[in-house]
Amino acid sequence: MSQGQKGIIRMFDSKSILITGGTGSFGNNFIARVLKEYKPKKLIVYSRDELKQFDMQQRFNAPCMRYFLGDVRDKHRLKTAMRDVDFVIHAAALKQVPAAEYNPMECIKTNIMGAQNVIEACIETDVKRVIALSTDKAANPVNLYGATKLASDKLFVAANNISGAGGTRFAVVRYGNVVGSRGSVVPFFRDLLEQGKTTLPVTHAEMTRFWISLDEGVEFVIKNFQRMQGGEIFVPKIPSVRIPDLVEAMSGKREYEIIGIRPGEKIHEIMVPEEVGHHSLEFKDHYVIAPAIKFFDRNIDYAKNKLGEIGAPVDEKFEYHSGTNPHYLTVAELKALDAKTL
Repeated sequence: MSQGQKGIIRMFDSKSILITGGTGSFGNNFIARVLKEYKPKKLIVYSRDELKQFDMQQRFNAPCMRYFLGDVRDKHRLKTAMRDVDFVIHAAALKQVPAAEYNPMECIKTNIMGAQNVIEACIETDVKRVIALSTDKAANPVNLYGATKLASDKLFVAANNISGAGGTRFAVVRYGNVVGSRGSVVPFFRDLLEQGKTTLPVTHAEMTRFWISLDEGVEFVIKNFQRMQGGEIFVPKIPSVRIPDLVEAMSGKREYEIIGIRPGEKIHEIMVPEEVGHHSLEFKDHYVIAPAIKFFDRNIDYAKNKLGEIGAPVDEKFEYHSGTNPHYLTVAELKALDAKTL
């Protein structure tokens, strides 16, 4: 066991952790990991779907588990659930790009107003550390979902000013497509193949996406609870995938039907835009977008995190882009991933 892992155990043991949107793919994986490796005082699932909570209770029924029905739109309920909580992961969001385009205000209510409710509830209940999950679609957004997550990211960064010197610390984790998560392209393709489809739909032949496994995403979030000082946006170094390569890996042939780009969809994704390069840092296995704003009560050196890892400024023209990423998964690697994970 590494020294960092020992530190994580000390951080989570005998502590109370709450995850909003906890019945989702991330929440299920995170909770399984915590129950296996740590000894939390309480592990709280906060979500609005009673059926998903019921199903989850059949799998996770340890004495430390708590299930709260509630919506992030309801600040009072959030405060009730956060009483005596030490750490919060904010995973709740409306995430479907086309649905957000057609129902914009609903997306705004959950992803922006809900984020502010989470922030205020955390500050008012003295939560120690908070990590909000973001998305590559929040960087230079062209769809409403991405725009709401960019606004959410800004809220969580600025919240460190509101909480004050000794108050709640907030950070953001931003990453790309999660392999096999609910609503993602992999289970969609798999369902079509199981139905006997011989040709898979692709919106654009040149489309690329950042790619991360659920286990890697959970590990990155846990690690960043140790790294964070407050105000960072953490971005992992992960590979890209060409969607036609994914089709070949899953179907065994490179045949697909071009159906056209959906409302709000990008051909490529960006996680660190060039416009924020002047306040971004590169570490061994991740990037950090440091806050563009100044915190009035403290001066933080983001080039050295709480684990003692050292980062360096990126080049002035640097951009972390799925289409120019030097690391692409090959068809063979995707096939191996499919056999192991998908």
